Amino acid sequence: MKLLQDILVIDFSQFLSGPSASLCLADFGAEVIKIEKPGTGDICRELYVSDVMIDGESSIFHAINRNKKSYTADLKSADDVSRIIALIKKADVVMHNFRPGVMERLGFDYESVKEINPSVIYASITGYGDEGEWRKLPGQDLLLQSISGLAWLNNSSSANPTPMGVSVVDMLAGAHLAQGILSLLYQKTIIGEGGSIEVSMLESALDFQFEVLTCYYNDGGQLPQRSAVNSGHAYVAAPYGIYKTKDDYIALAMADIIQLGTLTGCSELAIYTDKNEWFDKRDEIKSALARHLLNNTTSYWLDILEPAGIWCSRVFDYEQLTKEEGYQVLNMEVVVKTSNGISIKTTRSPITIDGQHLSGNIGAPGLGEHNNEIDLKFDIGVKPEIIDAK
Repeated sequence: MKLLQDILVIDFSQFLSGPSASLCLADFGAEVIKIEKPGTGDICRELYVSDVMIDGESSIFHAINRNKKSYTADLKSADDVSRIIALIKKADVVMHNFRPGVMERLGFDYESVKEINPSVIYASITGYGDEGEWRKLPGQDLLLQSISGLAWLNNSSSANPTPMGVSVVDMLAGAHLAQGILSLLYQKTIIGEGGSIEVSMLESALDFQFEVLTCYYNDGGQLPQRSAVNSGHAYVAAPYGIYKTKDDYIALAMADIIQLGTLTGCSELAIYTDKNEWFDKRDEIKSALARHLLNNTTSYWLDILEPAGIWCSRVFDYEQLTKEEGYQVLNMEVVVKTSNGISIKTTRSPITIDGQHLSGNIGAPGLGEHNNEIDLKFDIGVKPEIIDAK
């Protein structure tokens, strides 16, 4: 599907947050041109968080840059800058995720780009916004999870603050930026005007926690109290959490404690007849339930609880998950192929429109792979030296 066919995106961003936004646009059919530094390119090509390399580059880079083109340019070179300016003149969207001040020094801040292309949509991601003492801090996912309170909110009260196992703040900021870009693309279609979109990773992380922050704001500033036992949510009563069974784990969401005690045969739960106690005494309740669930297997408990309408599930790792029919029917896996002929299995876009998945088969570009093509297509002159990753 080419919902954004003929939309041109010039993407200066690196790592994860910005590229995740342009990935969304590429999946929708936009032409996304990554502007990369000659020789090294997007630092994500060698991102050290992944020990899985594909064709000499990080698997993360391949996952987040499919369906894009790579154009190398030295932004300290007058000739290369002139070519970038020529591309910007034709662009619908210009985006980056540098710290405040970087694009100003390069001469590609919003006001400068708007002079080049008055109807441009200019989109940027920063770590902490462009004001205040935090503005120059590194916008790295673990640091944002820690500063925003997200890591503190996770795990039980006696455990160390625990970050999520994925770069969630990067992806949230990217999703928010993509939403803003799409809204301004609509505006541009209606009235012919673009605009500037700014997203900070910190704001995205705070918005992600709107549920618990709203409780905190309206509870006299009382900090949420994580459960000491199997904590799953600071503001949800027992039995909410993940419990060990005889052979594995089981997740229990909201449930009537009396009904749960009857179904499982946990007699210790029979005394908690007051629903208000299910929060105030949640650690007592959870402790009793945790001891009891150890007596049998996950399958045993699910066979009892699921037919009774109790919200519960297994706890899968990836190996277990991918064997399940519920996973397989989604067809979330897609194989893309690079110009070097390397096939890479990754996930597709989660969006389905009119029954069709947003899915392409073009792998991430080699560094500078599309310089010739872009120079010719947009008539911006052929560079004397072209970096070709082939």
